[in-house]
Amino acid sequence: MKEFWNQRYAEPEYVYGTEPNEYFRAWLDAHTHMPGRLFLPGEGEGRNAVYAAQKGWEVFALDQSEAGKKKALQLAKEKEVHIHYEVTDILAYPFEQDSFNLIGLFFFHLPQEIRTQVHQQFVRALKPGGVLLAELFSPRQIGKTSGGPQVRELLYDLDDMRQDFKELDIQYLGEETIQLNEGKYHEGEAAVVRLIAQKIKPVIVY
Repeated sequence: MKEFWNQRYAEPEYVYGTEPNEYFRAWLDAHTHMPGRLFLPGEGEGRNAVYAAQKGWEVFALDQSEAGKKKALQLAKEKEVHIHYEVTDILAYPFEQDSFNLIGLFFFHLPQEIRTQVHQQFVRALKPGGVLLAELFSPRQIGKTSGGPQVRELLYDLDDMRQDFKELDIQYLGEETIQLNEGKYHEGEAAVVRLIAQKIKPVIVY
C-alpha cells in the first residue's frame, strides 16, 4: 500500500484537491472556540491538516507516503502555516495517553486484523473532553465509482464503529449518502458512516 500511495500522490496535481473534507470543515467552523492538538492519520496531501492549522489548531499528521508529505508541506508553505507531519506505519506511531483534543478519521481505512487495536489507541490518545470525528466509506460504497475500497473488510458499518468506540460518548453515528467533490478520485455519490464521539473520562488501554 505504501507504494500505491506514493504513486498516487506523485501525480502532479492534488489528487483529492486542496480543500478540506466538507464534514471536517463544517465541524471546525462550528467549534472555533476550541483549537488544541489535532491528530490526522492517513492525511495524504495535507488538505485537512492545512485547513485546521489555518484555524489555529496544532496539527499532527501521519501517512505512509513520502510523496504525500512533500505535497502537504508544500501546501502548508503556500498557506503560510506549520504542520507536524510524520511518515510511518500507524502501528509504529508512539501514541501517548490523553494527548489530543481532536482526532479526525477521514477515509482512513484499516484491515480488520488491526482496526480495533488502532482504534483503541485513538481512544487512549484523546484527552478527556476530546472529540473523535470520522467520515468513512460504508459497505454500501461497493459498486460505486466515487472512490474508496471495494473490499468489504476495509469498509465500516455502524456496528463496527459502535463497538470500536464504545468507551466514548457517541453523540452522533449514522450512515448517509453524500455527494463527494474532492478531486478526481473522490467524485460523485458516496455511502459513508459519520461519527462524532467524545471522551468523557480517562480510558486506560494496555
